[in-house]
Amino acid sequence: MKQTLITLITLVTILSCNSKTKKSDLTAQSENTFTKDQSQLKLSIKRGEAVYSDMCAVCHLPNGKGVPKAFPPLTDSDYLRENQNESIKAVKYGMSSKIIVNGTTYRNTMPPLGLSDDEVADVMNYINNSWENSIDNFLTPEKVSEL
Repeated sequence: MKQTLITLITLVTILSCNSKTKKSDLTAQSENTFTKDQSQLKLSIKRGEAVYSDMCAVCHLPNGKGVPKAFPPLTDSDYLRENQNESIKAVKYGMSSKIIVNGTTYRNTMPPLGLSDDEVADVMNYINNSWENSIDNFLTPEKVSEL
């Protein structure tokens, strides 16, 4: 009986130690993944800033405020916040439908820009994290290609 109790206590101790190690390992992996994602996001935003300057700033302006009634704002845009997939598709394929942004109707056509999935992801990450925007949607080229 005494031997069985000692064996049981030893087994519980071993399992407890392994469980703590696994939790620590999972926490470390989670922190490493978070750090890696944050690092990748920062690089993507930097690349996206260059794409934005080259392809988007002419119409939406360097500050993202757009041109009233001609080109919609990207900064603090309700449309951008609420319609991420449609926004991604607009960057990738262009847009010719009427949209309402912050209560203003826009009817201009946005032509397709010929951007790669990498460039679309980068410029969307830049837009989502610039000016007054803080849209938590880390976009990857794989997510873009799924659309």
